[in-house]
Amino acid sequence: MPSTTMAQDTMPPRKLPWTDRAGKFAPLKAAVFAGTFVPALFVLWWWVSGALGPRPLTEAIHETGDWAIRFLAMSLAVTPLRRIAQWPKLINVRRILGLAALFYALAHLLLYIADQKWDLGKVASEIVLRLYLTLGFVALLGLVALGSTSTDAMIRRLGKNWNRLHKIVYALAALAAVHFFMQTKADVFEATIISGLMILLMLYRVAHRYGLPLHAPLVLAGIAVAGGVLTAAAELLWYGLATGIPVSRVLAANWQFAIQIRPMWWVFLVGLCAAALGWMRAGASEAKGRGRDRGEKARRPARAAA
Repeated sequence: MPSTTMAQDTMPPRKLPWTDRAGKFAPLKAAVFAGTFVPALFVLWWWVSGALGPRPLTEAIHETGDWAIRFLAMSLAVTPLRRIAQWPKLINVRRILGLAALFYALAHLLLYIADQKWDLGKVASEIVLRLYLTLGFVALLGLVALGSTSTDAMIRRLGKNWNRLHKIVYALAALAAVHFFMQTKADVFEATIISGLMILLMLYRVAHRYGLPLHAPLVLAGIAVAGGVLTAAAELLWYGLATGIPVSRVLAANWQFAIQIRPMWWVFLVGLCAAALGWMRAGASEAKGRGRDRGEKARRPARAAA
């Protein structure tokens, strides 16, 4: 009996999606984990209530695909946001968001197979013959590889190779963005925003790699401007290559605010919000540092008098 108790005491705490490494309840992880189920519940409710229209299966395919790339973007946003906000614990939710992206991508494929009457031969031929489906399927296979190696045991087993493997997530994000563009065809408003946010996230990583401080407001503001410009460039490129719409018309639309605020401005606004967050966190850190300095100076005379 004592040996059993001792063995239980030395066992590592059981990890759950809503607990930290010590096995304690983690409110942030619990909230994010619960939030990943919300889109699926909404899609199910809309289907049951008839809100998905006359072709509910097609709409469900689109919704799950949209949420797959949204969660993928969220997972990529964790590391830059952790650095900008100086919030180390935010890294704990990256795995949850990545697995959510995989879950919705698998649901996206499963619903597509159901839409094809479970004819796997036809599904395979469609994936081979249609480029946008090929790109989406390759991205899904990559997400499966990342998801299957996301456990602590696999991280320990792969060692440095784990980091090398998981860097393919950037290529997978690019494939998913192109798939989103090609699948949407006409109205690529959201596809452009998602692609612009991906560009913004990559700019944060490039800046960090070259030693630029992500807590500096000017650096973040510069990234916001660059992100907006590159988003506009991506939109121009898509419309120019895929639709033949004159570049001048697409460019002019970015300045017609009475009609619609174009994606470049939304990406720019997100970048500015990140810059404002960095400015506030930098100010808070400086104030905290000054407070420590004043406290240290106040303690020095007391120690000298003693």
